[in-house]
Amino acid sequence: MNDQIFSLKPFPSTKPLSDLKITVSITRHANQLAIRYTLFDELKEVIIAPVSDKPARKHELWKDTCFEFFLGIKDSEQYWEFNLSPAGHWNVYRFDGYRQGMQEETAFITLPFSVQNQADGLAVALDVDLGKISVQTWEIAITSVIKYRNNEVTYWALTHRGAEADFHKRDSFIVNL
Repeated sequence: MNDQIFSLKPFPSTKPLSDLKITVSITRHANQLAIRYTLFDELKEVIIAPVSDKPARKHELWKDTCFEFFLGIKDSEQYWEFNLSPAGHWNVYRFDGYRQGMQEETAFITLPFSVQNQADGLAVALDVDLGKISVQTWEIAITSVIKYRNNEVTYWALTHRGAEADFHKRDSFIVNL
């Protein structure tokens, strides 16, 4: 078991329009990964899609408010991108290397997670069996895309390793589980 809590930071060239804070807790039990994102703010300025009656696998969720994590296998260039929308939509992509060979990960036919509106923010929680894709030592990047009502977008991560926001850089996969 390995339980860790982090605070995400906005990309340095962007300034959130509010006092938004994002914390993430992550726990591994064998092949099970539990990750919980919590946004703390009144969220008046943030676009949060309403929960869908029919959550489904969808593309380009990162164009709106989206919670993401990237999972890499230690000493391998292969990695996965997990996208979770507050509406309940989701997707998982597999890459052969840095932004190379992107394809939907077919090991997942559903990715159920919960979204809870809270008085002081929003919580998104996922508990997933990653044994379907890997049982190795994982290197993880935890990220979020926040879209505001004025259509400004901010990019949040544990660390930002470049002149532009780029969640795919393997040197930003800094959590080891």
